[in-house]
Amino acid sequence: MKKFNDCRNVIGCLVKKYREEKHYTKTQLSNKLDRFELYKIETAKTSVKDFELIGLCIVLDINFEELKKLVEDDL
Repeated sequence: MKKFNDCRNVIGCLVKKYREEKHYTKTQLSNKLDRFELYKIETAKTSVKDFELIGLCIVLDINFEELKKLVEDDL
């Protein structure tokens, strides 16, 4: 499986990073989202749909342009 910046799933790694920076436990973030989906995203067991990415950006207060730049900088 291809890796990007040592992650099998870029979004999963970024969600976990931002979740931890915001001091959310998985349970706290799961209360705002779907718990099982969060687990699958962070462990790279599923792909993130566009509307889920937007929701994650809103809940974790992530600037979408910053997120895009993080990915582009590593290309």
